[in-house]
Amino acid sequence: MISRRQFVLITAAALASGSALASNEAPPMLDHILLGISDLDRGIAFVEEHTGVRARVGGVHPSRGTRNALLSLGERRYLEIVAPDPAQDKVPDFAETLLNMLKAATAPTLVGWSAHLDDIEAFAQKLKYQKINFDGPRPGSRQRPDGRVLKWKSLSLEDDHNGVLPFFIEWDRESPHPSTDAPSGCQLERFVLADPDPPTLGKLCAQLGLGAPIEKGSASQLLARISGPKGKLELSS
Repeated sequence: MISRRQFVLITAAALASGSALASNEAPPMLDHILLGISDLDRGIAFVEEHTGVRARVGGVHPSRGTRNALLSLGERRYLEIVAPDPAQDKVPDFAETLLNMLKAATAPTLVGWSAHLDDIEAFAQKLKYQKINFDGPRPGSRQRPDGRVLKWKSLSLEDDHNGVLPFFIEWDRESPHPSTDAPSGCQLERFVLADPDPPTLGKLCAQLGLGAPIEKGSASQLLARISGPKGKLELSS
């Protein structure tokens, strides 16, 4: 027979676990979600048709082979519609996986998400200590149509658990966060990581410091719902 104290502790743990899995709140570290498609104009039109908000062209990612359009999802969160940049013929090896995925995306699909960090170098050291393999941090930049250059550093996990774990980003202190002046009017209502084995994925998220909601699914998948003046947009990977 267990003691009353043990019963309270076990019950509290079960409730905490259940609420974490059932919650649709986005992870506090979520910076942006990526909606990939083979043609940027079609992606912009698709989002506007369902939400009533038209994303603004953000610019080109040099040496990454991509360009994007953005809309704000509230404070320090945004949607990035990302597509191949026809003007870039060749990209480094590390950029090929995403670019090939985008070229094959005839319909809009979630292709990833990003978690923001205050100190990406310290995070890299933590991953080394935990023996978690990664690539980066790598510098990145994008010139906006108004001429301003945004800069950041990013880090990608070698194993992103079939696409549901994020890449990590630290924005340059002199660069405004894209959510501050991207078109507004939309909110991220739901963001969930689905996986056939939620406990294992939960342990990985705990190691990375991600408070991400997780639910059981038939496959590893990202699920999101964005609401706008015109309606709701359900997205998945």
